[in-house]
Amino acid sequence: MNFTLELNTQKPGSNIVFNTIVFDSFKVNIVERYLGRMNFHPKLSYVLFKIRTLDNEIIKTREGNSRVKIKGDHFETYQKLVQVLNSYDYKNRLMNRQEADQDYVHFILSLVLANYQLN
Repeated sequence: MNFTLELNTQKPGSNIVFNTIVFDSFKVNIVERYLGRMNFHPKLSYVLFKIRTLDNEIIKTREGNSRVKIKGDHFETYQKLVQVLNSYDYKNRLMNRQEADQDYVHFILSLVLANYQLN
């Protein structure tokens, strides 16, 4: 499955980070909220994600909600994956970026499949 990863689309100084994964038939919007100052060791507070069609229509979860909050063990795994994507090595192409991108996308896709009924 082909995808495009759009990382860290935010306003300067904002403590909210928007990431988007665009697939062939839908996209995943990920919202990260941080505590503290963004330029000095911000702490990830919570992460939400929602699925949209390419026409920007929101797809409901199996429970009828429009978004899902990442909790527990999944939250810890997400933090580790985001740390890699925000690392010096990733930003300066000192590591295999494609592998890091795929790990992140596969993790998010597993959460999507667990919470959404995709046709």
